[in-house]
Amino acid sequence: MNIDEACVSCIINQSLKVANAIGADKALTQKLYTTVEKMGEHFPFSQTPPEIAADVYEKMAQIAQKEDLYDEVKSLSTKKAYSFIPFLKEKLASSENKLLTATKIAVAGNVIDLAAEVEFDLQEELDKIFHTEFSHNDFEKLELELQKAKNIVVLGDNVGEHIFDYLFIETVQKLYPSLDIVYMVRGRPIINDVTMKEAQEAGFEKLCKLVDSGVNTPGFTYSRATKEAQYLFDSADLILSKGMGNYECLTPTHRDNICFLLKVKCGVVAASLEKEVGDIICKLT
Repeated sequence: MNIDEACVSCIINQSLKVANAIGADKALTQKLYTTVEKMGEHFPFSQTPPEIAADVYEKMAQIAQKEDLYDEVKSLSTKKAYSFIPFLKEKLASSENKLLTATKIAVAGNVIDLAAEVEFDLQEELDKIFHTEFSHNDFEKLELELQKAKNIVVLGDNVGEHIFDYLFIETVQKLYPSLDIVYMVRGRPIINDVTMKEAQEAGFEKLCKLVDSGVNTPGFTYSRATKEAQYLFDSADLILSKGMGNYECLTPTHRDNICFLLKVKCGVVAASLEKEVGDIICKLT
């Protein structure tokens, strides 16, 4: 999906979030904001929000002289996510439908999004998500596709969320032990998206095949992916796409059998899905 007028102000305002994250002084904060505001006058409306964000964040990284603008925040997000793991493992252990519980856990983690228009509290989401229905509910279709699939690709999204993805993949592997699973991450630091660094630290290489997609966008932009990532994306029986960035990049795309798992965190995506901000989505195309 291409950017909307509402996306412009959202992306510009992200410069203030970056300034806060890196502890920028008044002068640097002003420079970040005015630079992105100027870029906003020329955003091409033929591109997706993640494609625009890639250029914006590259420019902000140059100005701040800091390659990973959210490195400290990502570390804190990971620690916070780990603090919930004992509780989530108890939920899984007592669950009668472990796949549904694990899927809800994976979606709950999607609230950890530093670029979203609306922010949600992780503790609050975990308290209610197991009692919340998917607003778009293709879960039964997802379960059938997993039963048939020989190989799947999970497109990672944000740091912290990836810890919940680990628990999800671990559960899927136990339920479908013959299934080959690929976890795909971003090619370089962009916003708070998961890269090889964070995925390796979490031990994904011991869990499943871990692949660097090569993309520099906060979403899977197929044209920017490596040949290996494109091949895996095209040949997988099923794609599990986490988060809004991946949804924005893959709506539309050239293949079907993609299951979008996300929390709706902005009005533009809500309108695209014909849902409300705050809804949780399990949509199979």
